[in-house]
Amino acid sequence: MKIKALAAAAVLLTASVGAPASAHHSFPATYHVDQTVEIKGTVVQFLFRNPHSFVHVMAPDKAGKMQRWAVEWGGGAALGKDRIDSTSLKAGDKVIIVGNPARVEADHRLRMQKIQRPSDGWTWGGTFD
Repeated sequence: MKIKALAAAAVLLTASVGAPASAHHSFPATYHVDQTVEIKGTVVQFLFRNPHSFVHVMAPDKAGKMQRWAVEWGGGAALGKDRIDSTSLKAGDKVIIVGNPARVEADHRLRMQKIQRPSDGWTWGGTFD
């Protein structure tokens, strides 16, 4: 009887540990995936990490007021396949970003679709999950 109880506990523990690893948020719940906007600004910070990296950019909103935008990008492992690493973007870089806008406009968030650095012609465009 104790062996069956321990076996059942082990199965439940294994299942519960694996569940969070497969969980993922829904981009359509956060972003208007059928819309795109473009921002032109200056990189403030590049957070290269998993599960998603973020590029923080100072750029004007629709009214022309400067805002800090949080641009969600792929995870470090996925971006690494495109030869992007923690040194690919630096504070002060001038960039043009096209992305899906957040459902809450006041959040000043985008989901990355394309990024360009005009100073040297570097660009990335693609998809990520």
